Amino acid sequence: MEKVPITSEGYVRLRNELKNLKFVERPAVVKAIAEAREHGDLSENAEYCAARDRQSFIEGRLAELEDIVSRCEVIDTKKLKGETVTFGVTVEIVDEETEELTSYTIVGPYEVDISRSFISTASPIARALIGKRVGESVEVTTPNGSKIFDIISISIA
Repeated sequence: MEKVPITSEGYVRLRNELKNLKFVERPAVVKAIAEAREHGDLSENAEYCAARDRQSFIEGRLAELEDIVSRCEVIDTKKLKGETVTFGVTVEIVDEETEELTSYTIVGPYEVDISRSFISTASPIARALIGKRVGESVEVTTPNGSKIFDIISISIA
């Protein structure tokens, strides 16, 4: 079984979602199904069909979350040194061509959130950055061609 790196904050979010689905959402959908059954003919009961669809989604997501949580390896980012780009650090880079400054936090695949600039360790830019130090340049192959970035700073997330 392959372990998946995750921050403690990401792990807590997954555990909270799992807990909510098990103890709030699942009982609510079971109740909704029971109420819909009381309305009679199930073949033409939209409430029953919707509740069953929701139940199917919940059970699928529960199975997925239980698998993910069982494979998680929580990495304590507070113990990182921040000398090289690794999992859990925030790295600030500048595009050599456009001078555009960007900051990314390197996280596991289940924490990716591009709106917060959280990118996966498996992303092309993270793979190029990992192991590098401040002042080094990296070349990243993107869909728009190759780009060169300089590492400006590395900090603990």
